Amino acid sequence: MTVFAREMTDDLASLVKKIDKQIAEHEDKQLKSFVVLLTDDPDATEEKLTETAKKHGISENVPLTLFDGTAGPPKYKIAEDADVTVLLWTKQEVKANHAFKKGEFNAKAVDKVMADLPKILE
Repeated sequence: MTVFAREMTDDLASLVKKIDKQIAEHEDKQLKSFVVLLTDDPDATEEKLTETAKKHGISENVPLTLFDGTAGPPKYKIAEDADVTVLLWTKQEVKANHAFKKGEFNAKAVDKVMADLPKILE
């Protein structure tokens, strides 16, 4: 599971904690995930990322990374208006793709993403 976001929010931290828990519970399925923050200011974003990780107790199971540039890696074709994009994939095949505009990523969105987790655990 790959998460692309343009800012680290409490709702995103909530998703990461849930993913982290699922990784620990599904070691036998080799579930992996990472978060990529898309930013034009990596230094400031890294500081906020570290603060948020500490505040929410985010574990080491889900690496929090930065990408220099808000468009994201070209091959992923992240929608310009998507504040958060979550790709659930296995064996290089996307099983679910969620894109949320600014203000749409909330607790309901976290639940929606997590409801698709079985698609990559089969």
